[in-house]
Amino acid sequence: MKLVHCLVFLLSSLLLAQTATPDRALGTVTNIDRGGRRITLRTDNGSEVVVTAQPTASFRRVAPGETDLQKAVTIALTDLSVGDRVLARGKAGEQANSVAATLIVVMSQGDIAKKQEADRTDWDRRGVVGLVATAGADQIVINIRGAGTAPVAVSLAPNAAVRRYAPDSVLFADARPSTLGEIKIGDQVRARGNRSPDGSKMTAEEIVSGTFRTIAGVILSLDAQQNEVRINDLESKRPLVVKVTAGSSLRRLSPQVAQAVAQRVRGNSGGPAAAGRGSDLQQLLESSPGITLADLKAGEAIVISSTIGATAERVAAITVLAGVEPILRRPGTQEMSLGSWTLDIGTP
Repeated sequence: MKLVHCLVFLLSSLLLAQTATPDRALGTVTNIDRGGRRITLRTDNGSEVVVTAQPTASFRRVAPGETDLQKAVTIALTDLSVGDRVLARGKAGEQANSVAATLIVVMSQGDIAKKQEADRTDWDRRGVVGLVATAGADQIVINIRGAGTAPVAVSLAPNAAVRRYAPDSVLFADARPSTLGEIKIGDQVRARGNRSPDGSKMTAEEIVSGTFRTIAGVILSLDAQQNEVRINDLESKRPLVVKVTAGSSLRRLSPQVAQAVAQRVRGNSGGPAAAGRGSDLQQLLESSPGITLADLKAGEAIVISSTIGATAERVAAITVLAGVEPILRRPGTQEMSLGSWTLDIGTP
């Protein structure tokens, strides 16, 4: 999972600070003035906060994932490094965007990297992703994509973390605490936990869910300053504004991959080796080269995966794929349509 985003939740939970207030700050260390006892943080919304450690301030280091301060290790200001994650608590400083801190909780950059790698390995080993086929307050059933579709009944382990993506956001940091009962049929779900020997059941320790859309359209215009693409939705035939954020993934399919995906979408397994039986379609997409907004041009077709936004006229992009004309074009015609093709959500 994206641990840097997850730490916002973990550190905030530690001190019941899930919303920003003038007497606390949460962010990544960008500068340390040890003589002046000042720490500059960049918060996750991009703003800058200066934390001044008071003479009696306590510095505590916790391991990523730890929520009990009694297990924290006492450290000194000299133990902090640029890149560490910090939660500072005290009172509002005299200057704007400043905190006079009496408690500073630290997760070191090195510990974060180790936990991130361990989590990534565990998600690969014990994680599943799929669409919800059956929803309930105590259990959901999701259809796992792969070489065929296999249903998995998912229930919660004690103290499991359940979160849901927010409208108009592709960041895990913006996902809010949720319940199993809030998940609906058709939602996309990623779950991590232990599965039964036959693979048909999972006791999940962590679930992230969301209501997502896959949209196909032709670019009408681009606004580089606003990081927006205006398209004509192929299905609704209406204009739609696509917001590209720092968390969005932009990729262009090569002609060979586009043809391979097109054959998979149409149910033809006799195409190129890249589209061979049992291959991972999502891995094909993720291996395609990244691009920027400047690489797109008016008149070309793109496919977007997005959250369900607060308004029907705007969406925030998770993935933007270019080079998709072979997938969208109906055989024997110049008409293009998305059909039943969908894109999975990204790894949390």
